[in-house]
Amino acid sequence: MRYVQRGALIGAAAAALLATSPAAARTVYVQAGRLIDGVTDEVRTGHCITIEGERIKDVAPCGKAPDGATVVDWSDYTVLPGLIDLHTHLADLGQSADLAAPLKASPAETVLVGARNARVTLDAGFTSVRDVGVYRGLTDVTLRNAIERGDVPGPRMWVAGAYLTIPKGGGELNGVVPNEELPPDMRLGVAATPEEAAARTTYLLDHGADFIKTIATGAVLAIGTEPGAPELTPEQLAAIVKVAHARGKRVTAHAHGAIGIQNAINAGVDSIEHASLADEATLQLAKKHGTWLAMDIYNGDYIEDVGTKEGWPAEYLRKNRETTDAQRAAFNRAVELQVNIGFATDAGVYPHGFNARQFAYMVKYGMTPMEAIQSATGRAAEEMGRTDIGVLVPDRYADMVAVKADPLTDIGALETIDHVMKGGVLVR
Repeated sequence: MRYVQRGALIGAAAAALLATSPAAARTVYVQAGRLIDGVTDEVRTGHCITIEGERIKDVAPCGKAPDGATVVDWSDYTVLPGLIDLHTHLADLGQSADLAAPLKASPAETVLVGARNARVTLDAGFTSVRDVGVYRGLTDVTLRNAIERGDVPGPRMWVAGAYLTIPKGGGELNGVVPNEELPPDMRLGVAATPEEAAARTTYLLDHGADFIKTIATGAVLAIGTEPGAPELTPEQLAAIVKVAHARGKRVTAHAHGAIGIQNAINAGVDSIEHASLADEATLQLAKKHGTWLAMDIYNGDYIEDVGTKEGWPAEYLRKNRETTDAQRAAFNRAVELQVNIGFATDAGVYPHGFNARQFAYMVKYGMTPMEAIQSATGRAAEEMGRTDIGVLVPDRYADMVAVKADPLTDIGALETIDHVMKGGVLVR
């Protein structure tokens, strides 16, 4: 394994574990103090997790460790599945007051920044992420592939490749140079017609995208677009969904306004990002169709605080103020209605590694601590259609985290993860 050792590890056994390649045939025996599996409400004590290679073999009451196994003593910790963030932007520059920053950075520089973001995210306990769009098209594919090869440390990534957006829409880098003068790799998903939308979808899937990200309404952090205004048409959205679903790929829609959200749901998208201005009828429609909501209810405070101090565009700050409280009210109502909700933060708007700050907001606005944890573990895996991550049961990847405090008593404990394991290998 090529990860760089960081932080205090668990003695010589942990050091030996770090030195072992994930591909090597080996057995690891994790002794858990309290175990949250990510799918049930039960908290088990005195249970141990047997790992063979990268996957969980068994979860059972502790006994004698298998012969030759490396023992990891987490008996003083709460052990949970590795966390999942469904809305990140690892392979991109962070948000700032400089509108031109994404244009100034080359694709290579952007990927290197992404590698740093990936390391920080993994250290924070997020062993899987959905990366939902980049300005420099396909840099997320490059980063994902580098992580999969072991070239750089990072979470498992599922990537969109680019934004599917109308010209000058919420997925474009507006306000820097005339959009027609932007480099081609910054306009890979721009589509003016249903036919172009279908063709762009095919192109991104052919070039490594794992799912498709559509821009169904204007954006808060984009010049010249309004969050409540629909952008991609119902016909464009339907064309995108038809192509993606025919290839077994999911589609998510950036959508703040009620009309845009409804257009996306009726077109058959699998999930909605933000959903800031969702009204009662829209939430009921999401519940009827089983559509998932990925609502980033933490970062409005970060934008207001840091964005104001750093001089972010006044248009950004105005739109953030118009959507933050409305989004939190919509989130609370969605919880009451039992609409499907996955953990999604928009990491990249705020610094990577702060992802777990959202847990406290989810609890404040209606979820129990266990529901919030499940939204970032078993439920998040369900939203992605994954049966290999998110839950501590046999045959899933041995991705897990350990925290000294009890997150069911203090959900803020997840903001400081003590230990992280990915694929049976101790990361920190």
